[in-house]
Amino acid sequence: MSKVLNFNAGPAALPRSVLEQAQAELVDFNGTGMSVMELSHRSGAYDEVHVQAKEQLKSIMNIPDTHDVLFLQGGASHQFAMLPMNFLHSNKVGYYVLSGSWSEKALSEAEKIGDTKVVASSKEDTYSHIPKELALDSLPNAAYLHLTSNNTIFGTQWGNFPDVNVPLVADMSSDILSKEIDVSKFDCIYAGAQKNLGPSGVTVVIIRKDWIKEANKAIPKILQYETHAKANSLYNTPPTFSIYILSLVLNWVEAQGGIGAVQRMNEQKANLLYDCIDSSEGFYKGHASKESRSNMNVTFTLPNKELTEKFLKEAKELGMSGLNGHRSVGGCRASIYNAVPLEACEQLVEFMKIFKGKN
Repeated sequence: MSKVLNFNAGPAALPRSVLEQAQAELVDFNGTGMSVMELSHRSGAYDEVHVQAKEQLKSIMNIPDTHDVLFLQGGASHQFAMLPMNFLHSNKVGYYVLSGSWSEKALSEAEKIGDTKVVASSKEDTYSHIPKELALDSLPNAAYLHLTSNNTIFGTQWGNFPDVNVPLVADMSSDILSKEIDVSKFDCIYAGAQKNLGPSGVTVVIIRKDWIKEANKAIPKILQYETHAKANSLYNTPPTFSIYILSLVLNWVEAQGGIGAVQRMNEQKANLLYDCIDSSEGFYKGHASKESRSNMNVTFTLPNKELTEKFLKEAKELGMSGLNGHRSVGGCRASIYNAVPLEACEQLVEFMKIFKGKN
């Protein structure tokens, strides 16, 4: 069976070579006679995987020694609550930038825990752009400023991150590892792995070590970042197989030439699709404003519902999976994460041009 062209928003495409290596090692990892899924998380064989994944991520993303890397569970949705539980103390305010559905959900969880304030929002414009006016001159009693770096549903992405003198936190679930960033600007970055890092099941948290010391100690131990930092993410049984696949993905990134090379390829893929949309004489219309377009999720609409359904049906018949837009936006969405090859984007563009010509 030939592999489909996977444009799903998440869980998303994994590199073919990663899947093939995992397949080859599935029942006998490194001569242990056991699958990684069967190894004790306290064993030397698994510990090597765990340590290598952590060190590789630090190297590839140039994570400074001031920050720790944690492998947790529960996805970004768990972090929506865990973050304020640790840092939104009674005399503090959690500041949020609303740029899409996931930032709304993060705010909703924080509101249950402490004082919050929205400093900027593009909701009134159907989240078609990253908020332009940020009220960041004064953030009194700030626990942190929270933003979502890429918005999968609406197809928008931060180009430049704000400079602030309060702890800066970012949910980078859908664009972590897709481009070079200055990790030192952030006190905490968290990301569900299932877009660019690996499969669902593991959540990466990159957090400033000295900030962890300021966290609330009155919450359950399992919910404290300090607990997991002290135990090297081995306080309880981690998602071992997901971390193993993450380590293979990091090997793949290095084989591509590192994060800079991956970024250039992502820009090339996105430009192909946006050029097709922009040159279609209005047949395809992008949802996101040009200055806020995402290189990960390309959202667009067709002239009417009937043509959209026809487009999706014909695309599926050609082996293109996951092009349906989110129900809150409609239309179409091509998620072109790291592992989606350039050839897949080229085939999609060719189909879009042919479909326009026929319709």
